[in-house]
Amino acid sequence: MIIGVPREIKTDEQRVAVTPAGVEMLIRGGHVVLVQKLAGEGAGFTDEEYRTAGAVLVNDGQAVWHEAKLIAKVKEPLPAEYAFINDQHIIFTYLHLAAVPELANVLAEKKAVALAYETIQKRDGSLPLLEPMSEIAGRMAVQVGARLLEKTYGGRGVLIGGVPGVPPAEVVILGGGVVGTAAARVALGMGARVTVLDISAERLRALYDLFDGRLLTYISNTHTIQKAVQYADLLIGAVLIPGARAPRLVTEEMVRSMKPGTCIIDVSVDQGGSIETIDRITTHSMPTYDRHGVIHYAVANMPGAVPRTATFALTNVTLPYLLLLATKGYREAMLSDQCLAGGANLVSGHCTHVAVAEALGLNFVPLPEVLGS
Repeated sequence: MIIGVPREIKTDEQRVAVTPAGVEMLIRGGHVVLVQKLAGEGAGFTDEEYRTAGAVLVNDGQAVWHEAKLIAKVKEPLPAEYAFINDQHIIFTYLHLAAVPELANVLAEKKAVALAYETIQKRDGSLPLLEPMSEIAGRMAVQVGARLLEKTYGGRGVLIGGVPGVPPAEVVILGGGVVGTAAARVALGMGARVTVLDISAERLRALYDLFDGRLLTYISNTHTIQKAVQYADLLIGAVLIPGARAPRLVTEEMVRSMKPGTCIIDVSVDQGGSIETIDRITTHSMPTYDRHGVIHYAVANMPGAVPRTATFALTNVTLPYLLLLATKGYREAMLSDQCLAGGANLVSGHCTHVAVAEALGLNFVPLPEVLGS
């Protein structure tokens, strides 16, 4: 199969879908890999490295889309790429369609096969292709938040770990999943006082044990969120419902109650955000805005700031599925691997993921019905 790796065009997105080593493995599997020139530049991979790995270098993204059947990307296709999509394409990337209904309509109209990294799910409920980026985003949320709390960056001038005789910053994390766990680990390591809220008592118990009781835990509800938001110096939104829009948990009134110079970082912004005052997506170039005296950080591709680490981590988990899709074709690949089948969001004009269909108001069609099995 011909596999295409276009250069990412999302603002400040420096990751690339496949490393040169990954390209070499795909070629050893008998496939042709087209890589757009400079696609790996932001992550520190040269065209020569891709050429040495066996890739065919292509001048522009349109040519990659035109020649390739399987398109491997990092972020969702943008409007400038919509015209390149056709019914022969298998598109494998982060889609987050609940937040971009326009793209869902385009994919349905073009009858492309669209598989989302973020909805590939194992039997235990884990999301293997989302987890590495979630781990990075969780770690980064605390690093970024620590800097934004500095007076130089508009914060209230709080050192996240405090010093002897002066209390540390209060870090409040909404959600105890992969992002929340990673954020808690870094925040505790920096000496912050950490609170995690989650709807699962079992998950909170696991976190309490994992961190030897060094954090506060609350069952997440309107009352506990309101209470925690009021004392937070750094509030991190880390809520995820696979395929669905993130639930709005923090109201504008709650944000108004926060101390001046505090900071909100909503990692779930690419799924619509869980904070009511997160009403726009920001970029790494212009990452923040002020609302009610609170710094809001709403960058939708946080791992794009560490593209080399992120590209290696992403390729580690996507490559086996890329090989499966390229070798068997999408139909046989999804029939043989239920985990991969969970990634199918739109197939031949039909929405095949329940949460995506519900979020967008689309008609859900079971995947076996679409595949004819």
